[in-house]
Amino acid sequence: MSDADHPDVSTLVRPGSDPDERAAESALRPTTLAEFEGQARVSDQLGLVLEAARRRGAVADHVLLSGPPGLGKTTLAMIIAAEMAAPLRISSGPAITHAGDLAAILSGLVEGEVFFLDEIHRMSRPAEEMLYLAMEDFRVDVVVGKGPGATAIPLEIPRFTLVGATTRAGLLPGPLRDRFGFTAQLDFYDAADLEHIVHRSAALIGARLDDAAAVEIARRSRGTPRIANRLLRRVRDYAQVRADGRVTRAVARAALELYEVDELGLDRLDRGVLLAMCRRFGGGPVGLSTLAISVSEERETVEEVAEPFLVRQGFLMRTPRGRVATPAAWQHLGLTPPRGVGDADTSPDLFG
Repeated sequence: MSDADHPDVSTLVRPGSDPDERAAESALRPTTLAEFEGQARVSDQLGLVLEAARRRGAVADHVLLSGPPGLGKTTLAMIIAAEMAAPLRISSGPAITHAGDLAAILSGLVEGEVFFLDEIHRMSRPAEEMLYLAMEDFRVDVVVGKGPGATAIPLEIPRFTLVGATTRAGLLPGPLRDRFGFTAQLDFYDAADLEHIVHRSAALIGARLDDAAAVEIARRSRGTPRIANRLLRRVRDYAQVRADGRVTRAVARAALELYEVDELGLDRLDRGVLLAMCRRFGGGPVGLSTLAISVSEERETVEEVAEPFLVRQGFLMRTPRGRVATPAAWQHLGLTPPRGVGDADTSPDLFG
């Protein structure tokens, strides 16, 4: 196997993906809404929007997809383009630093094209204001000159469908959110849907997978298809090198143990955070910066990568006094909590 097949174990259960991972995932993406597992409510609603547009012979309404990384926002954008038989243009908010960048993209679109804008909440404010006009009136104002002599020249652009994706919908200004005709909130997947996804992906990559192995991979995937596919590829590699190539439950468990992904999907960083809280700080409360230093990670990594999953699993609470490990965290680590754990101030964290 190449170096690409030996990822850092700490990245296996991260919902984000690097270019190599995206290339591997692209072959596993469903291409139609009928193939899109999970998110049944979103699929039904979006299917209705697209079918109505097709029957009218019109361009589909703008679509906003919101939810954590790895749940299928990019895949849905590709499906929208495929269902509408339209070309797809892809960009991201951080790449559009000036209004001129956006004007160049919009002026190059063709009638009916789907423009997928990932991380739309990170777009610059001047570009954002230009997008308002483009979404509503399908024109942009190109400013020529500087200072008092500057002139705005209106430029008509073809009708298009904007598909915006965001992990933080709360950061989008109201005027931008209101211009989307359909907004979808993607939720974490349940185990049954992830099992179907694992089986489908295994067939596509030629992995021989038992039902029990699919269950094992699905329950460690943190409710995220991207992580499920990533773990499947690593388990397949383990089966090819250290077993007979068939992925059984025992093989899956051995592979995931090697990559330090436990029964609930916690990885080395997650367990490091919990161990630091319980062993070094008595379960908390402890400040985020202190916690990050104790595990030799950046504050942002702990807050944005480890903490959301630990909170969702009920292992960690955010309180006004700091982060607190719950009794469930002590139990998961096999530790005995000191007397009084669980009695700390657990009122909501009003300040993040």
